[in-house]
Amino acid sequence: MEPTIESTKEYIGMWVTEDGYIRHELLPGNRYDEARGSRKSAYQGAYKVSGNHIDYKDDTGFTADGEFRDGILYHAGMVLYKEK
Repeated sequence: MEPTIESTKEYIGMWVTEDGYIRHELLPGNRYDEARGSRKSAYQGAYKVSGNHIDYKDDTGFTADGEFRDGILYHAGMVLYKEK
């Protein structure tokens, strides 16, 4: 059985869209900071990873989710790639 992203903790780090417009940093301690364009910290909040699934709740109460598949994060209609 292949390990999940939750068990490997490989989700921690910076995830970006192909054009670099959205930069989504998953921090240790289950917090995230998302930048959009020139707007740093456009969204901040908490996240929880279960297996290869991620649930978000930003500090305003908005919720969203996503899925890690083949090293790619699919989140709210966006495709994000982990920066090396």
